[in-house]
Amino acid sequence: MSSSLAWDERYAGGDFQFGEAPNLYLLSQAHRLRPGTRALAVGDGEGRNGVWLAEQGLDATSVDWSEVGLAKARALAGHRGVALQTVTADLTRWEWPVARFDVIAWIFVHLPPEDRAIACAGALRALAPGGLLLLECFTPAQEGRRSGGPKDPALLWTRALVERHFVGLEVLELLEGTVMLDEGPRHQGAAEVVRAVLRK
Repeated sequence: MSSSLAWDERYAGGDFQFGEAPNLYLLSQAHRLRPGTRALAVGDGEGRNGVWLAEQGLDATSVDWSEVGLAKARALAGHRGVALQTVTADLTRWEWPVARFDVIAWIFVHLPPEDRAIACAGALRALAPGGLLLLECFTPAQEGRRSGGPKDPALLWTRALVERHFVGLEVLELLEGTVMLDEGPRHQGAAEVVRAVLRK
């Protein structure tokens, strides 16, 4: 899916394509989060991660280029009784706010190489000193698996790409390997991912 209209169409149904629960790796990092700090969920679609960050007491924002997805995110936040700010934007054209966020969740955001470089540079600018970037993305080893992820290998991540795009951040965790996904109908089963916790 390479356009906002395509994602609008995907999100138009009543079901949540990746579930309403947060990403499990993000959930595992709850001990690093501090209530009252500012968080950004990048490419957050229907809002499952942004809403969860808000439930942890963070000032949470979800950004995505699908307004249909973000409408569902706002509805989910309302249902859960939390405040969630949403921004409809193309990550390559958004004016990323400088040093604004204490946590950035980059969960399964896969972009073409040039777009990825632009968005990663934006995320680096937007991360406040001492802030954390939490990432989980599919790797090339995911090819052939049915548990999700893009079919174009150029969109996949590696440990080396994490190190290149987020150079200068302190590495707290950086792992590649097999995990079990259970995130809505789109992410089910064994998957090959890279996971990272990086600090500015």
